[in-house]
This record gives sequence, C-alpha cells and structure tokens, in this order.
Amino acid sequence: MAEQQLSNYTEENIRTLEGIEHIRKRPGMYIGRLGNGDNQGDGIYVLLKEIIDNSIDEFSAGFGRQVQITIEDNTVTIRDFGRGIPLGAVVRATSQLNTGGKFDDAAFKKSVGLNGVGTKAVNALSSEFYVESFRDGKSSFARYERGILTDSGMKEGTGEKNGTLTRFTPDFEMFGKFSFNMEYVETMVKNYSYLKKGLVFVLNGVQYKSENGLLDLVNENLSEQSLYAPIHLEDTDIEVVITHGNSYGENISSFVNGQNTRDGGTHLAAFREAVAKTLKDFYKKDYKPEDCRQGIVGAVSIQIQEPNFEGQTKTKLGSTYMWEKFLKDEDGKIVKNEDGSNAIDRGPTIRSFINDFISKHLNDYLHKHADIVPVIEEKIKASQSEREEISGIQKKTRERNKRANVYNRKLRDCRYHFSDKVAKDKEDFKEQSSIFITEGDSASGTITKARNAEYQAVFSLRGKPINCYKESRRKVAENEELSLLISALGVEEDLDNLRYNNIIIATDADDDGMHIRMLVLTFLMKYYPDLIRRGHVFILQTPLFRVRNRKTVKYCYSREEKLEAVKDLKNNVEITRFKGLGEISADEFVDFIGENMRLDPVKLSDEESIADIMEFYMGDNTPDRQNFIRKNLRSEAELEDVDI
Repeated sequence: MAEQQLSNYTEENIRTLEGIEHIRKRPGMYIGRLGNGDNQGDGIYVLLKEIIDNSIDEFSAGFGRQVQITIEDNTVTIRDFGRGIPLGAVVRATSQLNTGGKFDDAAFKKSVGLNGVGTKAVNALSSEFYVESFRDGKSSFARYERGILTDSGMKEGTGEKNGTLTRFTPDFEMFGKFSFNMEYVETMVKNYSYLKKGLVFVLNGVQYKSENGLLDLVNENLSEQSLYAPIHLEDTDIEVVITHGNSYGENISSFVNGQNTRDGGTHLAAFREAVAKTLKDFYKKDYKPEDCRQGIVGAVSIQIQEPNFEGQTKTKLGSTYMWEKFLKDEDGKIVKNEDGSNAIDRGPTIRSFINDFISKHLNDYLHKHADIVPVIEEKIKASQSEREEISGIQKKTRERNKRANVYNRKLRDCRYHFSDKVAKDKEDFKEQSSIFITEGDSASGTITKARNAEYQAVFSLRGKPINCYKESRRKVAENEELSLLISALGVEEDLDNLRYNNIIIATDADDDGMHIRMLVLTFLMKYYPDLIRRGHVFILQTPLFRVRNRKTVKYCYSREEKLEAVKDLKNNVEITRFKGLGEISADEFVDFIGENMRLDPVKLSDEESIADIMEFYMGDNTPDRQNFIRKNLRSEAELEDVDI
C-alpha cells in the first residue's frame, strides 16, 4: 500500500496556488470567518471594511473629504475622492498579492492596511469586482469575476473628480445565502466618523460626520446618565474619553489607526492600567484597579506606524511599540548586529506612551476640575465595599462546593482555553474554545458525549438559576449555580481571564428552556455585559425536527425547513419532533456542535440601555410585553403543522 502511494506521488501532485486562487482556497487566512452576515465578525463586513480602509488612509494622508457608500441587493459601491490609484497600476494593485502603496511609509505613515492583501481578498471573494481610478480627467478600470480579470482599459475625458470607485458583490459560492445587517454597517460607519473628524461619510444617502471625535461617540452611546461630564483628552497620536456610570463592568471602545479593535489588545490593556494607576496616585490610596474601573465608560484611539494586528481581521492589536522597523544604512541596506541579527529601530512602547499621556493629562484635569474628584472617589469606594463583601461570600461558596466536590460534577472541562498561552499550532483550539451552558443530566450528558474534549467544555445547571434582575448583588453571590458558573468562566477578577472564547447557552426549545436562557442572559447582561459586547455569548440552535426516509436523513431547525425536507424526500417520510436536547442521541449531536454548528450571537450595542432591556423582559408583566409575546408566539400545533 505504501509503495503504491509512493508511486502515485509525482511532480503532478505538487501544486503552486497563485495569489487569488490561494485566497479562495484558504479564505480564513485572509478574512477570518466566512459567515452569512448574522455576526459582526463575518467575512462580508471584513470585505466592506478593507475597501473603506483604503479611503480612510487617503484622507489620513491629506486627500479627499468624503466617502460615499451604497449597499443595494448585496452589492457594495464605494467612492472616495482621494488621489486615486496610479492609473498604470490599477490591475496590479487589485490582483497581485503583496502589491500596494502602503509599504512606503512616506505615502501611508499610519495606515490600517499594510500588507498588500486587503483589496485582493475582496476581489478574490467577490462574484463581481469592478474598480475605476480617476486622475486628472483620465481613468483606468478593471473588471473581475471571482478574481479573474475579464476586462480592463483606460478612458479619456471622464470629467470625474480624482479618487477611486470600487464595486463588488460577495460571492455566494463562498458565503452562501448572505445579507448585510445594516445595523452593523451603520455602527461601522459611525465609528469611522468619530475617529476621522472632518471626513464625511454618506451611507445609502444618510450623512455621518463628527465634530468632536470620540467625545461624540461616548455621549451618543451613553445608555445611562453618567456620574460626571466625560473627560476628553487628546494629543498627537492619541485621543481618550473617560467617565463613570452606575452599571457593572467596563464599556471601553478601542481603536488603532481608525480600526475598531473589537477584541482590544496592547493599547486597551495599557489604557485600563493607566487609568487605574493615575486614580490611585491622585488619591494617594491603594485602591484596586478593578474598583477604579468599575462602571467606566470610555474610548481610546491611538495612531502608530506599521501596526501588528492579530489576524487579517485586525480586531486585536499585538504591537508592543509605537513604531518598529529595521535600521538601514545610507545605502538602504539593513544594519546587522554583532550576532548577525537585523538591527531594529524602535520607538517608545505603547504601554509607556499611553501611561505617560494618561498620568499627566488626567492628573492635570482632576486638579483643574475639583468638583468631580469626590464623585469619582465615592464611586471607587462603593465598588470596593461591594467587591470585598461579595468576594468573601464567593470564597465561602467555593470552599463549600469544593468540599462537596460539586464543581467537578458540574463542569466537564476541555483541554485548551481562550486564556491559555498555547503554542501557535493550537491557536485554532484557543479560538474555538467553548463552554456549553445547559440544564439537566440528560442534556449535559448528550453534549458531553458528543463534544470535542480538546476545546469544548460543558457546564450543567441544576434547575432554574436565580432571577438576578431585582435581587441584591449579595443574594446573587450566594447562589451556588451562578457562583460556580463564574468560577468556570474565570472572570471573577478580570474579564481578560476569560477561559472560553464562546459562551454557548444550550437549553431546550420549550417554555422552561426559554426561561432558563433568559435567566442566564439576565445575569450576564447585568454583571458581565462586556462578555456580550465583545461577542462571546451565543445561543445554540438545535434541530426541532428530523425528517427521514429509508435513504436520507435531514435535520430541520424550523417549520419551513421541515416542509422543504418533506417535499424533497417525498415518499415514506418519518418526522420526529425534538422537544429536548436529551432526546437527541450523542451520535446525532456531533453534527450540531461541530463544523455545522448554528449559533445565534447575543448582541448588545453600546447605546442600548441594559436597564431598559431587563425591565422589558424580566420586569413586571406589562401590556407592552404581553403584546410582544402574542406577536411572536407560535403554538405547538402551528409548529408541528400536522396536516402536511
């Protein structure tokens, strides 16, 4: 057998994937996930962002004051008024990997896209891609289909203003049945406007422009009355806004070179550290950092040269220094160290840059605005008092449960975690690390048998957890179920210690299951809202029906899918209605929590009021909520649709 395989291994087995082909073969390397548009991290938004980033970089370089964006029938058109791509390089700039003007620091000193890949990825992953560059009355265009050039040429006397027009339609062969969620797009465009004062964005005819930068972002997104007017500080390459509210957790937006770093990074860590340290030094008291930041609302944006983002999606900054490049001699050759390594010319660390800025300017602000000094300290003291009380209760609960060995019975852990410093070859496991929160021995047993123990954990709830909406923090801390859940997640002291990238609520599709889901969501939303804001919380979709005949089995997640399956399979169809996770065998469940897993992201925008949401869903039974339930309720008979 081995000899046969060896004899079949010839030169023909060795393939070289050209740039565009490689992108289509391995899209995850370039845009992260594919997705269908339901999640804000899905690939279609990365494609949109890559083209807008080019327009942003033109504005940052001093060219063009408006970007027009139109999305219609899943086709995106973006027109900027920058310099336009050099006419003779339009084809190369849009089809050849590692080709672009952003490798030249003189042209783009603080750009988002630096690797010459972005536009090429959009081209490769679009069924149709068209680009036209306008310069001094002339233009150059190129037309592609799935990355293959179909037409190109030059035009004279266009009469158009300088700039670039790009039009693309994401490829359904790659993204399936996708659609743009315009709420996500609007949020993206708003963030761009906050970060680029003076740049006008027009999205489907609606204009977005900011006069006060990040201060506008924070003021417009405040979902509750802040304890004091937001502090707005800015200087060359940095802008920050800070205030406090009475909610739990931290709500801090972070950006690098105009890119929304949804997953934070070195700059956000430095900002959080700097704020806490400055407040401790100002009050000359050893307050805990988490008490200084409890309820903080703010934003931080920095500009750095050649940023190193973790992943092509650029949602987390990995850079350590404000700038870092090879040291070159007068002839342009890289200077060597004595040991033969390349000499590197570095600027200040991001940590020291942000710390120095915050410690000086925030300290000065507090001295000049004495009225807010006692307000901030009162907030810190209140957080400290509550934290110490709750910490003691949680410690006793953990010790009691440890003696009873409850924790081990409730958590079936996995091997790799989101917070681990795992080797690069295990990075996929780190990103896929998930915890399924389920209820009852039957359901948890099924998932435990079906899961991948390398990166999927299972936490079993016992009955319905406490409704924490109107309960005191003390009573919630005394609750065994929720206390153990937080221990399992690892976020007792800091959200950065989160052990699982995906927190998946997996409950039955009946009244009790829905109620348990709401109780868990209420707890997370009230005390750990950033877990939701950062995109870590999901609802597991499980099939409602199994439709099969002698040859084929289809699992359906809705009545509509069931009707379609019955129509396809035609004769001798057997229909099974799943009402609980425990009814689905472990062998079947493997399909539902593997590559084909369907997850609904739990979304919470910055401007949404957590208090209002919880009052509507978990407060008194108001007429508004009754009408909402009646409007969205589907009876069991309607779902079953017996008379097929």
